[in-house]
Amino acid sequence: MIRRLTLTTRLTFLYTLVSASVLLGLGVLVAWSTHLHFVELDRDYLQDKAHLIQKMVNETPNAAELSDKLNELLDGHYGLFIQIKRGNEQLFGSSSISFPTELAAGSGTAQPVDWADGGRQLRGMSTVLSTAQVPDRLASSVERIRLTIALDTQHHNHFMQVLRQQLAIYVVVATLLSGLLGWWAARSGLAPLRIMKERALRVTAHKLDQRMPIEAVPVEMAELANSLNTMLERLELDFAKLMDFSSDLAHELRTPISNLLTQTQVSLSQRRDPDTYRDILASNAEELQRLARMVSDMLFLAKTDHGIELPNRESIALEAEVASLLDFYDAVAEEKVVCLRVVGTGTVAGDRLMIRRAISNLLSNALRHSRPRSEIEVTINSLKNGTALCITNTGDAIAAIDLPRLFDRFYRVDKARTHPSSDGAGLGLAITKAIMLAHDGSVSVTSTAGTTQFCLRFPRQH
Repeated sequence: MIRRLTLTTRLTFLYTLVSASVLLGLGVLVAWSTHLHFVELDRDYLQDKAHLIQKMVNETPNAAELSDKLNELLDGHYGLFIQIKRGNEQLFGSSSISFPTELAAGSGTAQPVDWADGGRQLRGMSTVLSTAQVPDRLASSVERIRLTIALDTQHHNHFMQVLRQQLAIYVVVATLLSGLLGWWAARSGLAPLRIMKERALRVTAHKLDQRMPIEAVPVEMAELANSLNTMLERLELDFAKLMDFSSDLAHELRTPISNLLTQTQVSLSQRRDPDTYRDILASNAEELQRLARMVSDMLFLAKTDHGIELPNRESIALEAEVASLLDFYDAVAEEKVVCLRVVGTGTVAGDRLMIRRAISNLLSNALRHSRPRSEIEVTINSLKNGTALCITNTGDAIAAIDLPRLFDRFYRVDKARTHPSSDGAGLGLAITKAIMLAHDGSVSVTSTAGTTQFCLRFPRQH
């Protein structure tokens, strides 16, 4: 049940509970302190009257005169009761109240005793009078004279009853006000959360630019708002990439499928000789191979997204792999009148086929975009933390805005795809990046003044 309560209700309940506990404790403390104060006042009052009676006894020569003085004292002090006994003989006392036996036989303690007699609430104490100066007719050599004195505390009890009622009313009213104040404070304090909730509700697949108001929330919530903004930025970026990926994928698949469909429909429009059908099937096979490569590349990237284990880790001499690839691309380079050369040596640990594929992608890309009669240089350098392999070619410079996205899937600098037949599917650089990440390495690109350089960095072997 408590889980269904709102945070405002929980805070209000806790604040009210704490306030009620504090106010109730304060009320009990005030009532108890007042009671102790009255007890102390009554004790001092009774001790003062006991001293006065002791003085009267000492200065009075006979019992009759003493009785007159005590009656006069009682007349002037309403609610005061006196009993004087010598042994079991009562020398003075009123029969209107009865003193408790344990008080009359007490040892003269300074602490007063409370008891009820009829409708009265009494507080009294007992003491033994000094007989050093007692008149002869009152003194006794074998029996002591005991004074028992009491005070009617009805007015104190009435005051305490009124005080307790007022304190109870105050505690209830103050608790309700505290609860109301707690509800207002909790609601005001949680207002930034409601603002963040409204902003979060505005976030949709087509409206990911909403951000939490960091400046409008308290410092304690600013970190949460900043984290949510960071998450929204990542979602917006990833969603944009996903949208681009879907669009590019549809575009890449549409071209070969349209070619296959068109060519098949034209072939079926009229009867043709076997050689013509053979040529058409060969053309269709090329388109199907292109589709197969694209699907294979996408499957490879999908595997790398979930982490890929290197099939075979071995020591690889980069200069040998580069030389083999240069031989492979030699015919294409001759056709474009491009010179290929490799400088430096280096050894890395990894999967030979995967590293060869990464280097091949960069070489193929460099040949595609190099100017005729230019040079492609592959440099291998040993670094402090590993080995770097860089491929440099000259051609059209790549705009700075395109450099960070070159390794995205299906991303092309030429958005219009004006040369679809010569370009790849746009997955080569993405596969190169995935291969380098699988080897705990990295890939980077720079392009300035017509010179473009891709660098693969491998970590140091252990």
